[in-house]
Amino acid sequence: YNEFWYERGVELTSDKRTSLIVDPPDGRRPPRTESSQIAARERATARREHMYDSYENRSSADRCLMGFNAGPPMVSATYNNNVMIFQAPGYVAILNEMVHNARIVPLDDNATEKPPFEQYSGVSRGHWEGETLVIETAQFQGGSSGLTSTNMSLVERLTRIDPDTVAYEFTVTDPTVFTVPYTAMMPFRRTDGPLFEYACHEGNIGLAGILGGARVLEKEGRELRP
Repeated sequence: YNEFWYERGVELTSDKRTSLIVDPPDGRRPPRTESSQIAARERATARREHMYDSYENRSSADRCLMGFNAGPPMVSATYNNNVMIFQAPGYVAILNEMVHNARIVPLDDNATEKPPFEQYSGVSRGHWEGETLVIETAQFQGGSSGLTSTNMSLVERLTRIDPDTVAYEFTVTDPTVFTVPYTAMMPFRRTDGPLFEYACHEGNIGLAGILGGARVLEKEGRELRP
C-alpha cells in the first residue's frame, strides 16, 4: 500500500469536533475495568508466545472473518470505508466494504425471537423512531476485537439529515470492558458507486505466508519473533 490508497479526512464536521466520541464529554473512551485490563495482558502474552502455532491463533482480521471498520459499531479506517444500506419491506441490510460483512436487520413485526447463539456481529433487531432507524444489537461472540465482550450491547441510530448525509450515532454498553457506556457520532456522506468486492479470504496469501515462514524458521532452529 502507498499514499494513493489512503482515504485522508479533509473535511470538518459542522461542529468542528476533534473526536467521534461525544459522551463522555472529553471525547475519550471511558476507563477500562480492571478485569478487562488483566484479560488484555493475558491475551497479549498468549499472542506473543503462540501467534505462529496455527491459523486459529491469528486474529479474526488476519483470517478475514471480521475486523477493521465493519464493527459493529461501524467506524472509519484508513481505507475501504464504504457502506451500502438496502431497504426492503420489513428488513434493512447493511453491507460493509471491509471485510465484506452484511448484517440483516429485521424490523418491527419481522423481529422474531432471537436465535439461542452468539455471532461475531451480534444479533440485531431494528425499529423506526420517526425518521430515525434504531438498531439494537446484543449476543456478541466477543472475538471481533480486544475491546468487546459477550456482554456488550449496542444501540445504533441512523438519521438522514439531508439528501447526501446520514447521521450515524452509536452507544456501546459493556460492563465487562468499560466502566461506563460511551456514545460516538459521525456523518455518512453519499458517494458515487459502485461498491467493489473486498475479496479478503480469496486473496489471503499473507496468512499462509506467516504460518509457512514460521515452519521454516522452526525447521532451521531459529527464534520466532512477533
